[in-house]
Amino acid sequence: MRFQYLRDPLFLCCVAAYFVNRFALKPTCDWPFLHSYLNDLICIPFWVPIMLLLMRKLRLRDNDGSPASWEILVPLLMWSAVFELWVPHVRGFEGLATSDPFDVTAYAAGAFGAAIWWRMYYRREPHHGAREMRPSCCMSPDRGGIL
Repeated sequence: MRFQYLRDPLFLCCVAAYFVNRFALKPTCDWPFLHSYLNDLICIPFWVPIMLLLMRKLRLRDNDGSPASWEILVPLLMWSAVFELWVPHVRGFEGLATSDPFDVTAYAAGAFGAAIWWRMYYRREPHHGAREMRPSCCMSPDRGGIL
């Protein structure tokens, strides 16, 4: 199955979760998770489909498969480094951004969950009616066919 990019169900759930949290939950609930970590949790499953679509349009990605492990890991590492190590120390962001190891934990949990979702949701369907392929070690030289 082709990766659905901006129509991916997980991406759409993350978009919905962001807006529900931003406009309905945060103003009415004092739960620390909603104020501090929900956006971090949905960060990777939100941004990876956008990034991959842009890469595909720019021909930097040559397939429409589900995200490869490195296509999830690289943004996770970059997002963590930029927003938890670098930005909190940039002049002008004092008070706006703080380093929080739990943010990185939330990024990683979101990336891990997204990786599992994408692997399961986009796993290839078996081709019906196609002959099962066997390795060459199973070829019978005397019959010239598959055992």
